[in-house]
Amino acid sequence: MTAPFKQHLIDPEICIRCYTCEMSCPEEAIEHNDDNVIVDASKCNFCMDCIPVCPTGSIDEWRVVASKDNAYSLEDQYSWEELPDQEEIAPSDATTGEDDPIAALLAEAHKGAGGKAKAPATAAKPTVNLYNLGHPVEAVVQGNYRLTADTSDADTRHIILDFQGKPFPVLEGQSMGIIAPGTDADGNAHLPRLYSVSSPRDGERAGYHNVSLTVKREEGGICSSYLCDLKKGDTINVTGPFGGTFLLPSDPNARLLMICTGTGSAPMRSFTMARQREVGAKEGGMVMFFGARTPDSLPYFGPLNKIPATLLEKHLVFSRVEGQPKEYVQDRLIIEQERVAEMLQDPNTYIYICGLKEMEDGVERAFTRIAESIGEPWSALRDTLREDGRYHVETY
Repeated sequence: MTAPFKQHLIDPEICIRCYTCEMSCPEEAIEHNDDNVIVDASKCNFCMDCIPVCPTGSIDEWRVVASKDNAYSLEDQYSWEELPDQEEIAPSDATTGEDDPIAALLAEAHKGAGGKAKAPATAAKPTVNLYNLGHPVEAVVQGNYRLTADTSDADTRHIILDFQGKPFPVLEGQSMGIIAPGTDADGNAHLPRLYSVSSPRDGERAGYHNVSLTVKREEGGICSSYLCDLKKGDTINVTGPFGGTFLLPSDPNARLLMICTGTGSAPMRSFTMARQREVGAKEGGMVMFFGARTPDSLPYFGPLNKIPATLLEKHLVFSRVEGQPKEYVQDRLIIEQERVAEMLQDPNTYIYICGLKEMEDGVERAFTRIAESIGEPWSALRDTLREDGRYHVETY
């Protein structure tokens, strides 16, 4: 008698093709082609090393099949545009009721279902993976501007790209892949590096459909250095768009609670500009907690301060200002806990967290404390928010 088998899969609708899971898998069970990232059931040993590194949660998907011989093949997975539904698996004659291993596996496979990110119900339908490794699109650099002060160690750039009339239908909150020229140490072409767009869907300049990125030069970073050194008129190869959940609700009455650090401000900038164009200075609409080391290392510091407080309530937080105590975004969340608690209780609030992965634990602790202050267990509230498409995390 064959035993039911729990198969590890990846959601192609949510995956942003960053290939972090593939690089993290010690069994080399994860691979990709130009279209999809897939898991080889014959190699996967369920070590779970790939789960925490995925920025979208697309890696945390499971289906129970009748037996390992019935597992979805590599060819099946490469052909998918969306995950198949869980098929009905008939229990065997010898295993029924509470001892049914199929029922137990199904329960285990769906245990983490509340963790899957969902797009806001009113968000526009995103285009995903229009251009891939085998078929990238060429973009021309329209501008490359330093955002941080010359005195700052952080060289962060605002880069504007034009697609020369070719379609690149990207929404606020989506990402694009940039392919750096050359090869790696093994002689292979560089894989795309993912960057969130920082412009609204109708363009950095309204109606022009050009796209901007926020890029920080990283020490030893091949792609970030390549981008930061680009000149006006240079051409680059782009893949994408990617991402189907970290999206802006179309409801003009939606409230946005945005928490970010560094270049995690990119999607928040796109959200803010889009809302400003759509609804004007709508009072009480958006609140941002934005962390950096110092004011001169904070991207968009000047433009941010020019946005009316009626449109965007700003909490700029700095951790390395001489003569001042260190403060992080989670510290300011606690200071403003009454404001945050009020938003958590509003069913029209959408939460977006973007930036360095190190910020997650601190923000989680802050939300736990704030939720407890209003008599709500944070884990349950967070799962409800996520199920409603109102809780989004994208860290790196």
